[in-house]
Amino acid sequence: MKIPAIKRLVETQTLPALVAAEEALLEEQTPAFEVEGEDEGEQLTHVFAAIFILNHMQDNGAEFKDALREYTKKVRVSLN
Repeated sequence: MKIPAIKRLVETQTLPALVAAEEALLEEQTPAFEVEGEDEGEQLTHVFAAIFILNHMQDNGAEFKDALREYTKKVRVSLN
């Protein structure tokens, strides 16, 4: 997971475009825009994170850094 790649997605893509990219990656297809990542798994992680962050920002009026912090908290909890 690379935070700069996630930030670029949040700054340049809409939520519908990210959902479409998620669906494309899950179907083993190429998204309509470039998603950084060493492989499809990392690309999917970046898209998942960007979707979560955009939703959190919209739902809570949060800044990117606060929404990113919430996402990383969830990742840490899921790894424990």
